[in-house]
Amino acid sequence: MIRYLSLDWIDALTAEVSASASLQEFATSLNVGITQVVTDGPEGDVVYHLQVGDGSTSFGPGAAHPEDVRFVQDWDTAVAVATGVMNAQDVLATVATMPSEEWMKIQTGIAEMLAARFSGEETSVIREALAEAEAEFARGDALRESDVRRHFGLP
Repeated sequence: MIRYLSLDWIDALTAEVSASASLQEFATSLNVGITQVVTDGPEGDVVYHLQVGDGSTSFGPGAAHPEDVRFVQDWDTAVAVATGVMNAQDVLATVATMPSEEWMKIQTGIAEMLAARFSGEETSVIREALAEAEAEFARGDALRESDVRRHFGLP
């Protein structure tokens, strides 16, 4: 069995991402670099990325280049997400930084990539919140952290 967040785990996920036709198709409509930082793990901090764009996807160790969004979670949170203990709102509550200019494009992409991990109801809630936020964004309304938290029902 491959140990979670080990280099073997990253290598296995790299192969899955490379072989995913749906991610390759997704990469034709979105350009985004997502970095995940997991702190305080058994072997220290782990940093890995998903790069999507120009018709291809890549996954691997280290930060995304360019990096559009960065998730930072401690080990316990990352394990809870990976095992399905945390729901979609819990995942979004762990975001350490939010992009400013490309917020909607990135959030929509993340929601689509995460959709398979959650129930249809949770995915529906995320999509409704994104649609509401996108409408505000289209009107030129600025999205502040408090707005993001309100859209996703976070404290």
